[in-house]
Amino acid sequence: MRTGVRAAARIVARGDGRGGTALPVLAGEGPLAPRRTRSVAGEARVVLVGAMSGPLGGDHLSVAAEASDGARLEVCSAAATIALPGQAEGEARQEFDLRVAGDSELRWLPEQLISAQGSELRVRTRVDLAAGARLALREEQVLVRFGERPGLLRSRLTLRLDGRALLDQELRCGLGAPGGWDGPAVLGGHRALGQLLLARPEFEQSPLQARMLGECASLVPLPGPAVLVTALAPDARQLRRVLDVALHDLG
Repeated sequence: MRTGVRAAARIVARGDGRGGTALPVLAGEGPLAPRRTRSVAGEARVVLVGAMSGPLGGDHLSVAAEASDGARLEVCSAAATIALPGQAEGEARQEFDLRVAGDSELRWLPEQLISAQGSELRVRTRVDLAAGARLALREEQVLVRFGERPGLLRSRLTLRLDGRALLDQELRCGLGAPGGWDGPAVLGGHRALGQLLLARPEFEQSPLQARMLGECASLVPLPGPAVLVTALAPDARQLRRVLDVALHDLG
């Protein structure tokens, strides 16, 4: 019986005491290859490069990133991730564990996740913030490639501040998901969905008000210093445009 790939990557960023950010840990294995790129204004930048296609059925990939001691860290990916069916049995899994200290900032801005026909993927993202931490996290999911039917996607995002839960939400969509996922109460026929999670200490001092950001996008304040922008769009390009505007205005 075929089994999937097991691989992990770890990124640790720390302030270097001179206004910059050091990366004492930058490690990956298998298809996960983190690479440092040029730093800008004291911020360390890391690109996650996919050294193999996937994730495929049966794969289990995990990434842990930590920003501490005054670090400023941005993590992005070199290309979109495409969930594909594989020869191994079972769903593929991706797990992301993100930690940010109170005097640090993390910008987690990967490219889109595309759910190809026949794929089955479970994504789990956990974010732990200390008081005073700054975060910008973007998730974008495209449910189908042109001319295909969508795969099955399960996605869960949790946010905790000093151990207190601020957000815990889960989405299931695609073929095999409970009925109604494509109806007007959920996706309404759209195939691109995304969210932008922002945490800033100033949001607690001057809370933002819930409001619409267009026909299919909204901003919702969370308890404490965080807000969540959620958006739907017919394609990835239009989704990115909406989230980029929100990131520029709020982040």
